[in-house]
Amino acid sequence: MREGRHQQILALLRRNERLRVADLSAHLGVSPSTVRRDLDYLQRLGHLRRTHGGALLVPGGTVEPPVFQRQVEQAEEKRRIGRAAAALVRDGDTVFLGSGTTTYYVAQSLAERENLTVITNALNIANVFATRRGITLIVVGGLVRQSELSMIGHIAEHTLGELRADKVIIGIRAISVENGLMNDYLPETLTDRAILNMASQVIIVADHTKLGRTSTAFLAPISRVHTLVTDSGAPPELVERFRQAGVRVVLA
Repeated sequence: MREGRHQQILALLRRNERLRVADLSAHLGVSPSTVRRDLDYLQRLGHLRRTHGGALLVPGGTVEPPVFQRQVEQAEEKRRIGRAAAALVRDGDTVFLGSGTTTYYVAQSLAERENLTVITNALNIANVFATRRGITLIVVGGLVRQSELSMIGHIAEHTLGELRADKVIIGIRAISVENGLMNDYLPETLTDRAILNMASQVIIVADHTKLGRTSTAFLAPISRVHTLVTDSGAPPELVERFRQAGVRVVLA
């Protein structure tokens, strides 16, 4: 319910740029106090600026919507990708799972497994494994990036430097043969690179909308990727280019 309201509020702001609490209350069918809490929360995520009696859209605010909003985007494709990526994990493996929506589906597919060690810097993924007796869970601390529910920054990077895994499984904002791995949040770049250094086998989970794109922050060349797990909507010509670049591509 709350997530749905947040999406409606942001959609209305994109059309109108400025909204009043009273108007939002009437449109959403909730109390003004509920609207104020929603606006305060969205302001903390950087999507809007609170004004007296309402809110303004923040130009150039957070590029990627929060993880809870993206959970419903390409959901079926991400479930298939999650199952396919989980099938690459063997009993006894130590695996790092990064933050994001597609990795969350990987976590769900691994949740019933046993004899695994899972390392993560994502709170929502840690919750998947927190009560699973057959899985050893290591949670990386750090500064919380609220929109992703992830830990980033110096503390996280120091901890990641002390850990090793058999496989790293992460999502990505954009991936191409020419420009490699890219994300759009510059303060997270060093954390992402520390994650990539944890294992020789890097598995990228990305639905077809992420392929062939570019984004702001360069992380690593395509040669750093061992396996790309994507969905059957991936353009065949792009899939072939990744394979020619030495990347194993799994279509889910």
